[in-house]
Amino acid sequence: MLERPSRLNGLRHLALLVPNLEECERFYVDVLGMQLLHRANEDLVYLTCGNDNLSLGRAYAESHGVPLVDHYGFIVDSVEELDAWYQYLKAQGVTLLDRPFDHGDGARSFHLLDPAGNKVQPLYHPAISGQRFNQPQA
Repeated sequence: MLERPSRLNGLRHLALLVPNLEECERFYVDVLGMQLLHRANEDLVYLTCGNDNLSLGRAYAESHGVPLVDHYGFIVDSVEELDAWYQYLKAQGVTLLDRPFDHGDGARSFHLLDPAGNKVQPLYHPAISGQRFNQPQA
């Protein structure tokens, strides 16, 4: 049986689906002070405060005050660690939704489901992977 790869480096990625993408982008950038990290296309933008990653994707449904969280991501430190996590999770019988794939901004990720059906994304992202804050207590 495969051993679990090195520890995840934090939950610092959140993907929200929003019906008003441009308005939300202006809010997070102009009001909260986030920076544009990458505009993937007209329906998807990535923002950052420098040590995190917020994805805003256009939702094609009206909002009713209920947040639409598409997925959340755990950062890993390298492409090799991402691939090791994929092999480990596959060996554990975890439901994998796709295989590791490259993004246009140098990131690489894949998606899986937790036991409650939440979509989780292990993610290597060159802008935030490898950063260290506080080490967890042993």
